[in-house]
Amino acid sequence: METLKKVAVIGLGNIGKAIANDLIKNNHEVIVASRNSEEASNFAEQSGGLAQSMSIKEAINTVDLVIPAIWFGSFKDFFNDYGNILKGKTIIDVSNPIAPDGNGGFKKIIGERESAGELNKAILPEGSKLVKAFGTLGAGTLAGASNGSPEKSVLFYASDDMEVNHDVEEVIKNAGFDPLRVGGIDQSIRIEVFGDLHEFGALGKTVNLTEAKSKL
Repeated sequence: METLKKVAVIGLGNIGKAIANDLIKNNHEVIVASRNSEEASNFAEQSGGLAQSMSIKEAINTVDLVIPAIWFGSFKDFFNDYGNILKGKTIIDVSNPIAPDGNGGFKKIIGERESAGELNKAILPEGSKLVKAFGTLGAGTLAGASNGSPEKSVLFYASDDMEVNHDVEEVIKNAGFDPLRVGGIDQSIRIEVFGDLHEFGALGKTVNLTEAKSKL
């Protein structure tokens, strides 16, 4: 039986908790870490033994796949703070470059043709790899659409390093979704907020694998 890659979710906001809970529901062990160590400890205590809390540094050192569930604007600091221990790690970027627009909605905070995936890859610590995934659905849908029946919902992802695709797809499957690669990181804009393959973009909903393939 294949050994599942170890996963760390860094940050326990709505997206981080949704991803961690989805993995726990499907019996994939996960390490959780947060600047608020008490929050991470409490989350782990309520996980039935499938989540373990660590400091951010310990979590990164322990796992193969790091999911920083943090704001887009925090990635530069995250890479600066932990770049020396991110070497050899696969980083799953869930971020969306948006902020409140003051009218109850959101606005894009980078250029219209720019993507968080490409900008984060440009500052990626040496020796690490970036995959764009999980940010293609809102936190509520990540929590509610996991393990859909009779067909699972799709989670799109973008990657340049083909050798990491299998591991990333296993994590997506173990979160209760069907994975589908849209292309390289240069396609990240399609699966970020307002993109044509995002729930809060032209797609406007979750789709099954057949529907998703027809959109590519």
